[in-house]
Amino acid sequence: MAASRVAIIATGDMGNNVGRLLREGGATVTTCLTGRSPRTATLAEQAGIVAVADDDRLVAACDVFLSIIPPGEAVGLAERIAKAIKRTGAKPVYVDCNAVSAETMRRIAGIVGPTGAPLVDAGIIGPPPAKGVSTKFYASGPKAHAFDRLREHGLDVRWVSETVGAASLLKMSYGGLTKGLTALATMLMMSAERAGVGAALTAELADSQAPMLAWLDRQLPRMPPKAYRWVAEMEEGAATLEAAGLPPQMMQGAARLYDWIARTPLGHETPENRNLAPTRAAMIALLAKELGKR
Repeated sequence: MAASRVAIIATGDMGNNVGRLLREGGATVTTCLTGRSPRTATLAEQAGIVAVADDDRLVAACDVFLSIIPPGEAVGLAERIAKAIKRTGAKPVYVDCNAVSAETMRRIAGIVGPTGAPLVDAGIIGPPPAKGVSTKFYASGPKAHAFDRLREHGLDVRWVSETVGAASLLKMSYGGLTKGLTALATMLMMSAERAGVGAALTAELADSQAPMLAWLDRQLPRMPPKAYRWVAEMEEGAATLEAAGLPPQMMQGAARLYDWIARTPLGHETPENRNLAPTRAAMIALLAKELGKR
């Protein structure tokens, strides 16, 4: 059987590592760099992902299209690729892998559906693929063989429902929990730091909540370069809560925090270029200092 042909937009931190995994697993992987940053182009080249000239060539030569972009760009990309699918008559499986609400996912389905291309709703849980790392693609909607076949190339695909929106709701629930806790911990630790009791709070957590502190020690330092991506995700999480009849303010507050962090020196770093605050304590101290400048 011929190797799967996979197209990815975009080849950022997650996309380029997914592309590398699939390529090393025997798939051919392409992208289109229109509108993407020089960093994205560099990551694609380093991962061995082949760039093509335009969207038409991209969709015409792929079996599966993976949309892996900041959540706020998901609808716009669906509109863009749907036009390319209509122009070319190609019918790749369109897999939206972004952290969006079920309502946004249904909106994307309404854009892609009229093209005749199969649609898969997918939620990525876990860090970018790497040795010893588990990255899961939870999927919902009518089962698409071409996407499911990516298991043969190393992708951990897990079907959870035949209903479009179910995988997105799972992602919203998981991401809202982990990123919501990250936001809450960051705010409370910054508050304690500015009040001069940061060390005492850390000591108490080490004494009574050691597993939580260990998780925060791992989670918090990795957050600032990703904060810009998490703004829209928290907004989508707020919409998810509101649709369920629950108060959305917690997720809205997390979105505002991440928007502010994205505009600090820590937020201007990239995941592959971290120098300012390698530890949780250093990160909290730097953010508390930045807060004092407001």
